[in-house]
Amino acid sequence: MRGYPHHRLFEPPRASEMRLTAFGYDPLREVNRQSRFFIGNGFLGVRGDRVFSDRAVFQSLPDAYVAGLFGQAEPGSEIANLIPAPDWRRMRLTTSTGPVVQTPPEAQRSRLDLDYARGLLLSDTFYEEGPFALRLRLLQLASHDCRALALQVACLDVLRGDAFLALDAAPPQTGVALDPQPGAPGFSVWRTRGSGIHLSLGVRSNVTIDGEARPSTGAPERQSWNWTASPGQRIVIARLVGAGRARQAADAEAMARQALAGPAASAWPTVLDRHVSAWRKRWRASAVRVTGDSDAQAALNYATYHLNSAPNPEDPAVSIGARGLTGHGYGGHVFWDTETLLLPYYCATWPEAARTLLSYRGRTLDAARAKAERLGYRGALYAWESADTGAESTPHETLAPDRRVRRVLCGEQEHHISADVALGVWRYWRWTGDDAFMLEIGAEILLETARFWSSRARLEADGGSHIRGVIGPDEYHEGVDDNAFTNQMARWNIGRGLAIARWMAEAAPGCWRRLRRRLSLGADELKHWRGVRRTLVSGFDPRTLLYEQFAGYDGLEDIDLAAYEGRSVPMDLILGQDRTQRSQVIKQADVVALAAFLPELVPEATAAANLRRYAPRCGHGSSLSAPTHGLVAARLGQTDAALDYFRRAAALDLNDAAIGLSEGVHMAALGGLWQIAVLGFAGVTAGRTLAFRPRPPEAWSRLRFPLMWRNRRMTVDISATDREIRISQTSGPASAIRIDGRRHILSRGRPIVARFGAADNTPPGGGI
Repeated sequence: MRGYPHHRLFEPPRASEMRLTAFGYDPLREVNRQSRFFIGNGFLGVRGDRVFSDRAVFQSLPDAYVAGLFGQAEPGSEIANLIPAPDWRRMRLTTSTGPVVQTPPEAQRSRLDLDYARGLLLSDTFYEEGPFALRLRLLQLASHDCRALALQVACLDVLRGDAFLALDAAPPQTGVALDPQPGAPGFSVWRTRGSGIHLSLGVRSNVTIDGEARPSTGAPERQSWNWTASPGQRIVIARLVGAGRARQAADAEAMARQALAGPAASAWPTVLDRHVSAWRKRWRASAVRVTGDSDAQAALNYATYHLNSAPNPEDPAVSIGARGLTGHGYGGHVFWDTETLLLPYYCATWPEAARTLLSYRGRTLDAARAKAERLGYRGALYAWESADTGAESTPHETLAPDRRVRRVLCGEQEHHISADVALGVWRYWRWTGDDAFMLEIGAEILLETARFWSSRARLEADGGSHIRGVIGPDEYHEGVDDNAFTNQMARWNIGRGLAIARWMAEAAPGCWRRLRRRLSLGADELKHWRGVRRTLVSGFDPRTLLYEQFAGYDGLEDIDLAAYEGRSVPMDLILGQDRTQRSQVIKQADVVALAAFLPELVPEATAAANLRRYAPRCGHGSSLSAPTHGLVAARLGQTDAALDYFRRAAALDLNDAAIGLSEGVHMAALGGLWQIAVLGFAGVTAGRTLAFRPRPPEAWSRLRFPLMWRNRRMTVDISATDREIRISQTSGPASAIRIDGRRHILSRGRPIVARFGAADNTPPGGGI
């Protein structure tokens, strides 16, 4: 075959753990594959759908998304959801007998690969129609070098026969809940309904036949070509897409135009090379390597791919939704998942992304204040589901799987979200030492969320302060009193607010005076906070080391979940909502989540007792549940149980029978896989010092991963076989670290090698 590009561009990695591969076309599993084979960069996201298809017979969910493109999908709706963008990838190639499609009936004649090594989506299809046959290969990416840019390259090799081919590559002009607006030639502009956000797309296409450029047939904006194909001919179709999102149409169009006019877009091979270079740099800074367990390695690579594809460190106006940009699940809304399951990964591997995610919470702080005031409280109560403005975006009703309409109370009662955001702020500061962030954004979040809890709790006649009428992480039980997770997180949050007040007064007295004045935060109020923190009830029994999940929980019906082993639907559908609420069955980790997220407050013996108590009662009706249980089990050295939870979390996305994957991948579970490996089996915690307490499973003979901690880049290498840990530092000043409680000095060029597994009576700590 003649002409550029080289065929190796379209070849997936040889190592199976560095790719995700699917063969053929299965209409029952196609929507799941589209979520898995996603490409994105935190600004642009495209599901792994076929590019050449006949929409008359090939249906799919919306394919393309742009971060922050929120609007009202339904007339009259008050809830802003992520609006699908027009799918710029679509092309139509026809012969005299009909369209060329990538859905051949023979499974081995069509292949799809997610290339972890380069951050690419590759496809390879053999198409035959009578005497005519061609091989159709595609390469697609969302650039990690220039996030407003995407690239698509199709290579068609004619294998036999002659045929008249017609190509239509014009971008779509319509979209769901998008109203077309006037745009300059070559650029399409839309406006979202309700929110008034503008999107602009510009597409630059070129076609070469055997290396010679072929001009478009007709007007350039039509982007159509036709020619007679003959055996041995190679046709290369390259399309660059520039995208822009802004409040004003002119700004959106300027962003798209700049992406296409910049030096990064000078030629598509340059776009590809720059993207691959940026992707590989990010992969080296984050990939976890496991020896001895190929399934675990495959799951961690899959998780790393999607975690690295989710954030945009350049845009503090957006965060990561529960399904990222991989699908329409939950309307693209941001939950507590981001701060609890995702942020630790970014703190340890990509601090710039972590800072941006928290900057989104700083940007939406006024909306959190407004919600607290609406409900009669002070301070900041964050939205349970948050979109572009931070206003509460939780729907009031939903259609349950049993086809009944149910009220959704999370937006009014699931208040622990404010403490979860505060936890994210504190974790980031501990990991990075970014004092500028704390002074600029973080301190105000900590103080305003502490103020909320101090107004939310009420001192009662029994001498205790109570938080009544809430929903904890276990959403099966609504309107409960003194949920242990909520109360302990509130106490912790108030403590961190008081701590940051002391720190600012000493480290930045001028900033502290200005912030106190702006917040009208006086000494009497801080005294009140200390009183609430001291009297807030916990539900903890020091005799049994157990937390009662909420007041009255122990008196509910105890149901043996082992009798329902193998079920394929959540327990609340089996038991019914009323009986579930009267039972001890819980949706997801609740008290166990406290041990996972605040290990410094839950000693090992207490964590073990509560894991024994609550794990058998958990129905795991949330994707957050298995990884949270797995993290606690791993820290406790219960490696068999932790591995089981690890596999459950991985199966949520990688099992072809997975429920709900059509709505996008489970971002929280993917972050949880990293946490089980690094924070659990490697025992990493970040407090005043960085600490390691390795407890790897025997099956993982070797565990290696990179870390960033306070501007120090390091590599950790753990040998389960030799019971040995080696830590090498490649940048940053020397620092003290701890391995199984023992102090070591780590510096560049002087790796630490130590045995692990010795007795260590120090509890895990550090707030991550």
